[in-house]
Amino acid sequence: MKTVRHLLQEKGHTVVTIGPEDSVFDAMQKMAANNIGALLVMKSEKPVGILTERDFSRKSYLLDKPVKDTLVKEIMTHQVAYVDPDNTNEDCMALVTEMRIRHLPVLEEGKIIGMLSIGDLVKDAISQHKFVIQQLERYIYDTREI
Repeated sequence: MKTVRHLLQEKGHTVVTIGPEDSVFDAMQKMAANNIGALLVMKSEKPVGILTERDFSRKSYLLDKPVKDTLVKEIMTHQVAYVDPDNTNEDCMALVTEMRIRHLPVLEEGKIIGMLSIGDLVKDAISQHKFVIQQLERYIYDTREI
């Protein structure tokens, strides 16, 4: 299994962020522009939460006010699960399954260095399975009877 560090080397280290005082409308525009499902919420260069499409769909309507007047801090998830670059894909898959989340910020020495989604993890797992299948097929078909 690959480590988070390897996954980020392939995917990239870009993390799109937003501030807690920004509007949810601005956050949704940022997500749409970047074709992503979550923004890390940062205050003074420190992560203070995460805002996901799920937060928006489940929480914003409860406030009964326009999205442009709703602040990110009002609907964001405050407790964020983080992973370390040395965690494996398997570790991450277990965490997203257990916590029922879809995005994992990567923290190294207190700094955000990337973000993985469940899609990134599944893509890698499928790639690993395809490799194993190819190797087994090669072994089976290349073996000759004597």
